[in-house]
Amino acid sequence: MTFENYLQHFEDILNHPENHPTYQDDEYYQYTKMNWTRMGRWLKRFEPNEAFQQFIDTISERQQWIIITEPWCGDAAHAVPMLAKMAAQKPNITVDIQLRDSAPFLIDSYLTNGGKSIPILVIRNQDGADLAVWGPRPKGCQDLFLSLKEQGKDFSDIKEEIQKWYNTDKGTEIQKEIQALLQK
Repeated sequence: MTFENYLQHFEDILNHPENHPTYQDDEYYQYTKMNWTRMGRWLKRFEPNEAFQQFIDTISERQQWIIITEPWCGDAAHAVPMLAKMAAQKPNITVDIQLRDSAPFLIDSYLTNGGKSIPILVIRNQDGADLAVWGPRPKGCQDLFLSLKEQGKDFSDIKEEIQKWYNTDKGTEIQKEIQALLQK
């Protein structure tokens, strides 16, 4: 689906959770409500920085950015709007949102340490060949996550620290990582 279709899907979940079995679970529904707010904030506030804009201007071939995600995913609430806005800088880059938990289950080809971690960004060239794969979160955030997990921190504390990391970083690291992947 397009990013706009994804936003409509997200909104439909919030307005009609009874039509979406996963979101009839109140915990998933509450995560999704919070993620909608986070995503809206990034859509209003995030703009790719000058270095990334200059880099993306050098991309001349057509690319497809496939983002594998789900509305309940906390990391996706930060990364997906940033990725969509980064891709929107260049008309020859299209964005395709694939839901992790729905067919065709593209996630099965992009596992992280054997798991279905999201979001995952797959960047393909105009011939459909993978140029790069990124995800599920920026390295600094992943390092923080693993450190807190090793320390035995409670999951709610981990989520809070991850949230602080994203708010402090403001999308800087994700831009650097995508640029580095595409410059290889």
